[in-house]
Amino acid sequence: MSAEPDGPEGRLRRLTTIWSRSLFPVTSTSLTRAEFEEELLPLAHRLSSLLRARSFDAEEAKAVGAALVEAHCTDPEALTRTLDCVDAYLVLYCGEDGPQDELRMRSSRLQHAMAAGYAQALRERTLAEQEAIAQAALRAQGVVAQALHASEARFRAVFEGAAIGIGIADLDGNVLQVNKALLRMFGLSEQTLRGRRVFDWTHPEDAPQTWKLYDELVRGGREHYHVEKAFNRPDGTVLWTNLTVSLLRDPDGNPQYQLALMEDTTERRLLHLRLRYEATHDALTGLPNRTLFFERLEKVLGAGEGQRFGLCYLDLDGFKTINDSLGHAAGDRLLVEVADRLQSCATAPGEMVARLGGDEFVALTTGPGTERKVDELAERIMNALTTPVSIDGRDLLVRGSLGIVEGPAGERTAAEILRSADITMYRAKSAGGNRSELADAEADARAITRHGLTTALPTALERGEFFIEYQPLVHLGDGSVRGAEALVRWLHPQHGVLGPDRFIPLAEHTGLIVPLGRWVLEESIRQAREWRERYGEQTTAGPLRINVNLSPCQLSHPGLVQDTVDILERSGVTPEALCLEVTESALIGADDDLLKPLRRLAEMGVDIALDDFGTGYSNLANLRRLPVSILKLDRSFTRGMQQFPADPVDLKIVEGIVSLAHSLDLAVTVEGVETGAQAEQLRILGCDTAQGWYYARPGPPERLHDLALVDATG
Repeated sequence: MSAEPDGPEGRLRRLTTIWSRSLFPVTSTSLTRAEFEEELLPLAHRLSSLLRARSFDAEEAKAVGAALVEAHCTDPEALTRTLDCVDAYLVLYCGEDGPQDELRMRSSRLQHAMAAGYAQALRERTLAEQEAIAQAALRAQGVVAQALHASEARFRAVFEGAAIGIGIADLDGNVLQVNKALLRMFGLSEQTLRGRRVFDWTHPEDAPQTWKLYDELVRGGREHYHVEKAFNRPDGTVLWTNLTVSLLRDPDGNPQYQLALMEDTTERRLLHLRLRYEATHDALTGLPNRTLFFERLEKVLGAGEGQRFGLCYLDLDGFKTINDSLGHAAGDRLLVEVADRLQSCATAPGEMVARLGGDEFVALTTGPGTERKVDELAERIMNALTTPVSIDGRDLLVRGSLGIVEGPAGERTAAEILRSADITMYRAKSAGGNRSELADAEADARAITRHGLTTALPTALERGEFFIEYQPLVHLGDGSVRGAEALVRWLHPQHGVLGPDRFIPLAEHTGLIVPLGRWVLEESIRQAREWRERYGEQTTAGPLRINVNLSPCQLSHPGLVQDTVDILERSGVTPEALCLEVTESALIGADDDLLKPLRRLAEMGVDIALDDFGTGYSNLANLRRLPVSILKLDRSFTRGMQQFPADPVDLKIVEGIVSLAHSLDLAVTVEGVETGAQAEQLRILGCDTAQGWYYARPGPPERLHDLALVDATG
């Protein structure tokens, strides 16, 4: 069955037809155009597959470029026409179903690799021709002096018919003979060119060793050399060549002539410069991209002792909102305007601006006095953003957060400097944005440590690096131990024991809090079962209860209720032995959907404690709708009771909270009890239970066993 005209095969055939029509006029082939099109079709198939492949295969793309040389497409115009065709039509006909930006980037990389493969194959072909010419030239040494030599005819045929330029000069540099290809390359007549001397062709772009090599050759010190060299044409343009110069000796081995072979690489060089520009500049704004910026920064850092740098890392505030509300086209126009403004801020020698990606830009200044210059550059950047940007009749305010790093070269790598700038920029953003911050080594170290902890969290849970300490809950009336709060710790291999304040926020941010919280719940309930089995009959108030903290992320997780039920059932522990603590701030403004899992757990018999009560500015009337049975009073309300006489304001506040709680049939637990006077005052005020260093610090479960046994035995 043949492919539909508009199907993938039909579109590929149209691409091949366009390609063959463009390429055929500059191809040296005996095929008809239709036959030549059939020869290109497999190459089009390979390009289509490379465009849509999961990973980029540079070698396969190079092979396509080499195949063009094998197909006799060796005219300098052939590569240009091929790349223009691929650039214009490959994505159009072979990538209509994919993300266009990614496909166009892939197409650009394909063109680059094709050009490299084409250049390599053409060079190998040229070198083969050069070898044949050189061999013919060597066999024909003495042709000028011995006109009747038998090999002159063969040498002349190669000399005149070669596709590369060939010239012969004496050891004084006088040009004696040139072929037609060389005349075409220079755009000169044979008489004009033969009247020139080699030394007339010096060029400002000549490599330093070029003429040193030439002197060594004409003195007989070397047999040949190869360089890339530029020549000025009469029309003012520059001819770039791969130049190979060989020494020809007479039959006695004495130096006699020099033979120059020139391959025109002008088009290839221009293509390379174009591809190099595209690879090192941002397509949207025209600014240098991440690649070029790192090249420049690493060059500065390697400049040696005494060199300094200053770097400003800018991230626009609220750019995502503009993209989401006005569309990506408006966002792109905003980025272009910002890029233009930033470019105008960095015009002094040693300054540059680059776009790293998205709405992130970086400005670099180098040379002496960067301590002052980077501050001035940062000020210019912030001032440039104050004027609104007009897009589609709307004036958009542009604000940015800026991180500044300045220092001597050689002390840090480019990656370390950019990381410091990135950290500093986010510090400015966290402080409210629209401001700049100077890098601080201690702040960088804290951020790096925080990042290290974040990346180590998942494997830490797998390796069993977490453990639980228990702080007893004591009844204020009779001093008996009623239970304990489970407090998770992390035994980090490098940082030692870390408290929950160091890693719980990171776990919440990464989503690991759900499996970590499940593990804490399971371990705590297992410990509660052990207490019940070993000490339940020996305590004065019955089995010990376990309090487990519940993160807001866990509260909104759909598996909370089922996980809790499963763990209780597997452990054989009744729901009454478990109390889940939820911070007051997590329940402020909570709707019925958020409260539903807590209500279900409360209906099962699980106690719900409202932790840190008094810090969340909640409406006390909301207590009636929350499924809580315990209020945990924040330590800030009882700190004034540690000394005698107690703060009367604190006494009134606590007295009012206890009265309100008891009227709602809620028990009151107090945190942070550190003195006997404090404990006695809270008992008088009617608080039910307390915990704090006055009774015991958090510790292993055995310590709680001892406290419970002491309580039971008196």
